[in-house]
Amino acid sequence: MDMNWVVVVDDEDFNRKTVSRILKKKDYIVTALESGQELLDFLFVKGSLPDLILLDIMMPGMDGFETMKRLQESQGTSERIPIIFLTGDQVDETEMKGLKMGAEDFIRKPIYPDVLLHRVERVIELDRTHKSMAREIEARSAQCESLSRHVVQTLAEAIDAKDTYTNGHSDRVASYSREIAKRYGYTEKQQDDIYMMGLLHDVGKIGVPDEIINKNGKLTDEEFAAIKMHPVIGDRILKKVEEMPKLSIGARWHHERYDGRGYPDGLKGEEILEEARIISVADAYDAMTSHRSYRDILPQEVVRGEIEKGRGTQFDPVFADIMLRMIDEDKEYTMHED
Repeated sequence: MDMNWVVVVDDEDFNRKTVSRILKKKDYIVTALESGQELLDFLFVKGSLPDLILLDIMMPGMDGFETMKRLQESQGTSERIPIIFLTGDQVDETEMKGLKMGAEDFIRKPIYPDVLLHRVERVIELDRTHKSMAREIEARSAQCESLSRHVVQTLAEAIDAKDTYTNGHSDRVASYSREIAKRYGYTEKQQDDIYMMGLLHDVGKIGVPDEIINKNGKLTDEEFAAIKMHPVIGDRILKKVEEMPKLSIGARWHHERYDGRGYPDGLKGEEILEEARIISVADAYDAMTSHRSYRDILPQEVVRGEIEKGRGTQFDPVFADIMLRMIDEDKEYTMHED
C-alpha cells in the first residue's frame, strides 16, 4: 500500500516541525512549507497531488482562507485535495467560515498527537472512499450511456428499415441536427442529446402500416392522416424512457412549422421547443437530398432555394440560416444520401 502524503503549511517553524515529527512516526510522508504562495508554487511545479493539506489560517501575506480559495480556483473537482485547517483561534465564526468554504475539519493549537493522527487518518480514508465511489459511479454511467446509444442506434436502423427509400435517414438527420446545434453554440452534452433526439425523431412510424409508408402513389386522405399520427405515436413511446425525459421532443414536434401550420399541435414560433426547430430543418434537408420512389436526389441549388423559401414560415430563420451556410460550404455537394 502506498504511504500517505501530507503537506503542512504554517509560517511558524515550531508548528511545522511538531506536525512533521508526529506524522513521520506513523510513516506518513510529510512536506513542510511556510506560506500559502509557497504551497501554490510547489503544487504547480510538483504536478502530483498530496493526500491531504494541513493549512494554517493566520499567516502573513496570504492567509489560509485566501490560499484555499486560490487552490480551489486552480483545480478541477476531480483534483480536489482535502484540507484541514490549523488554528489557534477559538472563535466559532472562524471554524464556520472554513467549513463553508469546503474544509474537511479543524485542528486547534496547541496540537495533540492523538487528535492530529485521528483526524488526518479519518479525512484521508473518507476522501479515498468518496473518490472511489465517484469513479465507480462514473464508470457505470459510461456503461449505461454506451448501452443506451447502442439500443437507440439499433432502434433507429429498425425504423429506417420500414421505409424502402429512407435508408440511413435517421442517422443523417441526427448528424445534421448535431452540426446545426454545434454552430449555434450548444455544449457537447447538448449536442449529444439532440443527436439522440434526431436518431429517434421518426420512431412513431413503427405504428404506421408498411404499405402506407412505402406506397408509390399519392396517399389518400385516410392514409395521410395515418402518417400524420407518427409524431404522436413517437411521443407516446419515448415518454416512457424516464432516464431521458427530453428524448421525445424531436419525435413529437419535428413536423411543426414556424408559422403555426404544422402538426400535430399547430405550435408557432418559439412555442416549438428549440431542439425540435433544429431537427425540423435537418429533417427537411435530408428529405430533399435523399432518393425517393418518385424522384432522385434534388439538385443542391433547388434544395437551397427551398430552405430559403421556408425561412420564417416552415423553419425558424436562425436555424434555416445555419443550414444555408452549411449548404454554401458544401462546394462538392457531399451532404446527401450515398
